[in-house]
Amino acid sequence: MIEIAPSILAADLADLAAGAAAAERGGADLLHVDVMDGHFVPNLTFGPPVVAALRRRSRLPLDVHLMIERPERSLDAYLAAGAARISVHVEAVVHLDRLLGVLRAAGVAAGVAINPSTPVESLREVLHLCDFVTVMSVNPGFAGQAFLPQALDKTRRLAALVGELGCTVTIEIDGGVAESNAEQCVRAGASTLVAGSSVYGAADPAAAIRQLRAAAERGRR
Repeated sequence: MIEIAPSILAADLADLAAGAAAAERGGADLLHVDVMDGHFVPNLTFGPPVVAALRRRSRLPLDVHLMIERPERSLDAYLAAGAARISVHVEAVVHLDRLLGVLRAAGVAAGVAINPSTPVESLREVLHLCDFVTVMSVNPGFAGQAFLPQALDKTRRLAALVGELGCTVTIEIDGGVAESNAEQCVRAGASTLVAGSSVYGAADPAAAIRQLRAAAERGRR
């Protein structure tokens, strides 16, 4: 099943509720929320109060991507705010297996994100604890970056590792995803596509979501 997750960071930051509503009108499956701390990545975005506000204003499950140092310190706040899925970066966590266990025990989907320079093999020992893996197809920190084509080969290698280990893990691609590359992302093994600028930079974000899904579905044929 293909899942489309518009990234609210690319919406009008003065009217996030409208951005969430557009995602619903377009038939999105998730609402992606990029949390940045200005340390792990060079930008500062949302915190738990914004996640909680989006939870009140949207019916979509919140896919919360923690691009922060020491995420275990603030995990409880994001769980309480209403996240349905939480991904943490393998590069930012010391005891990753322990943190994934905490997420699963809390009843949310547990994910790990990997930066473009991080090898897929770094996930071998924790894949059995993951519900999903987010492959970054840009260097994280800012919306509007160009898609890194090497992410496609990385996704294929990750899909092969998931198959080798027999894990039940879905693959999410995040960064520069658009109608022009959605089919390739799915053919490489991704089933969840995070799209920011290609959705919220369009004249009609809801229509852009539908077009993105149609392109992604072609990858399944």
